[in-house]
Amino acid sequence: MKLLKPTYAILICLGLLAFIKPEDKHYKRNFYDDGTIESEGWMRYNTRTDYWTFYHPNGNKSQQGFYSYGKKDKYWFFFDEHRVRTKEGRFKDNSEIGWWLFYDPQGRINHKCQLTNGIKDGYCLKYKDAKLISAEKYSKGEKIKEWTSFRAFTHENSLSDLK
Repeated sequence: MKLLKPTYAILICLGLLAFIKPEDKHYKRNFYDDGTIESEGWMRYNTRTDYWTFYHPNGNKSQQGFYSYGKKDKYWFFFDEHRVRTKEGRFKDNSEIGWWLFYDPQGRINHKCQLTNGIKDGYCLKYKDAKLISAEKYSKGEKIKEWTSFRAFTHENSLSDLK
């Protein structure tokens, strides 16, 4: 068997490399008509990926979180026009899942709920001045039961259910 000359081997390797497309990943910024930033984050093959931040027209953040293959994924934060956090929680394939925290206009948690595909499915706990005032249980968006005291709730439920 005859070995290839080094020159031919190099040409063959270069030819093969021409067919390998490098990953098209770049940072992208989008702007409102007045020039203020609307969003920024990573694109891969013309699809949002990794970490993104979105802005209100006044320049304050409106939301930030991760994308995977163009869909919201992992943990996200949402803010009002005055930079106050309004809610936060986890996405999977663009759907809200697990525990979500919701905030009042002063930035304090006023309730938290378990969600499945963006629908209440599990417990919702309501707070006032950082104290639990009621608990509700949902199944596929329909309220099953409500408790108006922590004692009544723990009498019928285990705190491990809140994981």
